[in-house]
Amino acid sequence: MKIGFIGLGNMGGPMARNLAAAGHQVAGFDLAAPVIEGVTPAATAAEAAAGAEVIITMLPNGQILRAVAAEVIPAMAPGAVFCDCSTVDVDSARAVAEQAVAAGLGALDAPVSGGVGGAAAGTLTFMVGGSDAAFATVSPLFDIMGQKAVHCGESGAGQAAKICNNMILGVTMIATCEAFALADKLGLDRQKMFDVVSTSSGYSWSLNAYCPAPGVGPTSPADNDYKPGFAAELMLKDLRLSQQAAESADADTPMGQLATALYTAFVEDEDGRGRDFSAMLPRLSARGRGPGSA
Repeated sequence: MKIGFIGLGNMGGPMARNLAAAGHQVAGFDLAAPVIEGVTPAATAAEAAAGAEVIITMLPNGQILRAVAAEVIPAMAPGAVFCDCSTVDVDSARAVAEQAVAAGLGALDAPVSGGVGGAAAGTLTFMVGGSDAAFATVSPLFDIMGQKAVHCGESGAGQAAKICNNMILGVTMIATCEAFALADKLGLDRQKMFDVVSTSSGYSWSLNAYCPAPGVGPTSPADNDYKPGFAAELMLKDLRLSQQAAESADADTPMGQLATALYTAFVEDEDGRGRDFSAMLPRLSARGRGPGSA
């Protein structure tokens, strides 16, 4: 298949490389002009799109997605599919899909879960919104880049699934860190708490698979001085997207709102930027109860 890939950063680069390694013809464009094994560099995004059956984008935000779509969609061949794998706001995802469909193209919003490691290993999970036909066209590529692709519904449904998932993740990580900080102050051994909670009703992915306490549970960023597996600023981005969507949909999300406020303080006013989102544990451990403690 002839593929154009736009956005060859920490996520997009490995994804494009895996497609090329599987035998697809991949033309890539990124403003930073990285060299990706097997990927033919294009001078512009439109050049990468010319003649491609599928265009895949992996971009930082909805504003950039809209700008790239405006450049790329007129250059795409009729019947081709525009597949955006960025995590962006639902409104941008739907606007770009409408623009693509109006131009006679297929359109998918297909944000991912699995991080840089999943991108490199080809084990990402894709949450996909768009038509059945467009999903069928791109499914073989999802199989190369990931281990699972779930067709969640019409345009915007992929982004909706991603931000709902990550709102849960942000809230449960804070709750997990709060519990460890409380256990410390109650004199409860962290390993003992893990042994109980990980097999009781408090278990969660944040505790069982990504424990924020060093030396407890499976190896996680906490065991590497909280160097990011998933950076706190990326969690903040996703939480903000969840609250933007909640505002647009008139949904009451008080825990999501509070998690957004806590990660905003952690990233923008404290030392959270550049640390894993589970570094909320040392932040909370160092604090006491009282006015302004949150």
